[in-house]
Amino acid sequence: MAAGQAKYRPYPAYKPSGVEWLGDIPEGWGTFQFKRTVDGCVNGFWGDNPDGGTNDTIVVRVADFDRPKLSLVDDGYSVRSIRPSEKANRKLSYGDLLIEKSGGGEKTLVGQVVQFQKTFEAVTSNFVAKMSPLEHFDSSFLTYAFHTAYSINLNLRSVKQSTGIQNLDSNAYLSETWTFPPLSEQTKIAAFLDHETAKIDGLIAKQERLIALLEEKRQAVISHAVTKGLDKSAPLRPSGIDWLGDVPAHWRIGRVGLVCSYISYGFTNPMPTTDAGPYMLTAADIEFGAVNYQSARRTSDLAFRTKLSPKSKPEIGDILITKDGTLGRVALVRDEEEICISQSIALLRVDPDEIFPEYLESLLSAEIYQKKMIFDAGGTTIKHIYISILARMNLTIPPYEEQKMICDTVKLRSRYFDQIDNKAQSAITLLKERRTALISAAVTGKIDLRDWQAPEGAQNSIAQDISKQEIDQTKEASA
Repeated sequence: MAAGQAKYRPYPAYKPSGVEWLGDIPEGWGTFQFKRTVDGCVNGFWGDNPDGGTNDTIVVRVADFDRPKLSLVDDGYSVRSIRPSEKANRKLSYGDLLIEKSGGGEKTLVGQVVQFQKTFEAVTSNFVAKMSPLEHFDSSFLTYAFHTAYSINLNLRSVKQSTGIQNLDSNAYLSETWTFPPLSEQTKIAAFLDHETAKIDGLIAKQERLIALLEEKRQAVISHAVTKGLDKSAPLRPSGIDWLGDVPAHWRIGRVGLVCSYISYGFTNPMPTTDAGPYMLTAADIEFGAVNYQSARRTSDLAFRTKLSPKSKPEIGDILITKDGTLGRVALVRDEEEICISQSIALLRVDPDEIFPEYLESLLSAEIYQKKMIFDAGGTTIKHIYISILARMNLTIPPYEEQKMICDTVKLRSRYFDQIDNKAQSAITLLKERRTALISAAVTGKIDLRDWQAPEGAQNSIAQDISKQEIDQTKEASA
């Protein structure tokens, strides 16, 4: 039994389940197929455009799944016109289980289940099916059981791949075997898991707030350093630019285009994809401060050398900015990898006599410059950063040595924030692992919860096994 579950005792007696992956199960528990627990798997319906009439109905999509909480989001639902005949056997009831039946992407989410805990009238979309619990089965227990089946990939044997779309064979999936206690135990287990997972979710939310706070503080440090400098006593003067405000009196104001010897964007022609060769970056591969080579595709050496102009081949010291899609992510090229960029990325080749590359990277990453780039972005439905407008954007230029000092300070503070961020991320990972392990142990009978009662004062939670140092560093981050 895992260390975090040591406080819970096992059942006094077990028996072989007859199912290899289940192993032994408590005496008194049974094993049978999922199909005996739910009233089939009813496919959804997308319907027609809403017209404001009585047929307008909420349609629950996969996008409405709150996956971590095994429930639905609170708002943002789609409304479609569904005729009564189409709605009749699809209407959702409180406690129904919703399963993702179709989807795309490399990592399938097909087979994931959430619970419908809403009171409004709704049906599911054509990518989602409903499963109504039968008598003698607790809806919440079934949700946790189906979730565990998904987390151990029990659904994968029932997933069929067709032209990039994955579909769940519901008959095959519902034929999978699980173990079930009597209804009274199901209800007790579900109540225990509701209680404990809510505590763990609270701790995860606390860590996520800490990470958000760290990012705010990181941005504040960068923004202040590149707009006001490090010397708090330095006199300021009006920059003459509304959105920049006052700047240190000894700094000069320039334009992006004047500190760069070259501004362009990447290739527009199709490029072959290969398993090896130079990296072929799109906007999706650019993160703030880093290039994500793991997500990047590659192209052939021949195409790299014959199909591309220099404007598509960044060099060390160049700055990359995402100009299409998610706008304004900035990364400095630091590695000696051979890379090329698509048209969704702008390339800024810094004039080393004008500005320090790391300083320009920090400056363009600062919130005030990020907002300016987004504000200046053009396009109607889809926004783009145009390099001609970017080249005219004003920026603050300290003396060269001061630029280096600012970069060193930003790097030092960022390293400090990264350390705390990594601890918070590790805590979240550990909490999620404990959450999954606890659910699995409870719904497969590894721990005996028949005598469990919700504690008053709510102090004895498995989540308390995460140390205070791991779950609360807000004071440290605020220093």
